[in-house]
Amino acid sequence: MGKTEAAQRIVVAEAGPLIHLDELDSLDLLDFSEVLVPDAVWNEVARHRPDALANQQVNLCRQTEIPASSRVQTLTPVFGLHQGEREALSLCLARPGAMLLTDDAAARLAADSLGIAAHGTLGLILRSVRRKLRTAEQALKLLAYIPERCSLHIRPTLLEHTVRRAQAEWLGTE
Repeated sequence: MGKTEAAQRIVVAEAGPLIHLDELDSLDLLDFSEVLVPDAVWNEVARHRPDALANQQVNLCRQTEIPASSRVQTLTPVFGLHQGEREALSLCLARPGAMLLTDDAAARLAADSLGIAAHGTLGLILRSVRRKLRTAEQALKLLAYIPERCSLHIRPTLLEHTVRRAQAEWLGTE
């Protein structure tokens, strides 16, 4: 996917990546033409990181009209989805080809079962090197900042594995 094509992809954000990228002062990594934010997600981010919603680096588009999805409703008890996740998944289904941004494991599993591509904060940081938004060294620093600056709950072993793979790919070291 080319640089322009990727930037124009429809993206629906869940609260996690918006909050975590704001904590890392990296909302500019959302270099998509627009990021659709369901109403429940908007309200959640407004409670936890209101400045993220006012950031001028990214085009956040609040979505108040969310089409109901019986497929998402069916998955809700299975995955324990909350309102923001349900709205985000429903919006993705209403916009074929949309990508979901989420850091929630249950939402990722639900997205996978619905055929929706899902990526999270780690993926956006890794993507930033390919998109030339960050150097490899800057991206590695962001990954290192996660435990101290960010409320992202991630297994230390997963973060270590991600850092080792990134170092091997970008710097030829482990």
